[in-house]
Amino acid sequence: MSGTDITTAPGILAPGGEITVRLVKHPRPDVRYPATVVADDGTRVTVRAPWAGAAVRDFGFVRFESGDVFTEHYWRDRWYAVKEVRSASGELKGWYCDITRPTVVEPDTLVVTDLDLDLWVSADRTAVLRLDEDEFLESGLAERDPAAAERARGALDDLERLAREGGFDTLLTEGAARRGRG
Repeated sequence: MSGTDITTAPGILAPGGEITVRLVKHPRPDVRYPATVVADDGTRVTVRAPWAGAAVRDFGFVRFESGDVFTEHYWRDRWYAVKEVRSASGELKGWYCDITRPTVVEPDTLVVTDLDLDLWVSADRTAVLRLDEDEFLESGLAERDPAAAERARGALDDLERLAREGGFDTLLTEGAARRGRG
């Protein structure tokens, strides 16, 4: 961690500390990128990182490009991660949600196992798109680990419901409210 390390409790990441996010993407190679810890309440870890991919990735419904900033929310007890995406100028593009196993926090690394299901929520919330369901089926998770596949599908359903029913703001601020900052 950085010299600004503030220890609040064992296993809690200090705000301002540097960490590596490791996205485990079986069978593809893992993706690793640096991020800065924004908050850690013992359940949810929030980090901020610049777009770590190629210069531009155009999905058709959103473009990720150099200068974009991701504020990423990971939970130790939930089967998803939510990434707020903003342009270099600060304009909200939307939220990219990965269905994952619960995040494992190691001393200098967040380990996030991607389960090949995603959800996109546009900034104006008019578009809520389920993504990569074909990749999920091809992954074979349902055959290898039926319980995990069921949890993944349930997590996608939960996130979609929150997005459509206006619960996204509560999801992303509930930890801040517990800390008295919400």
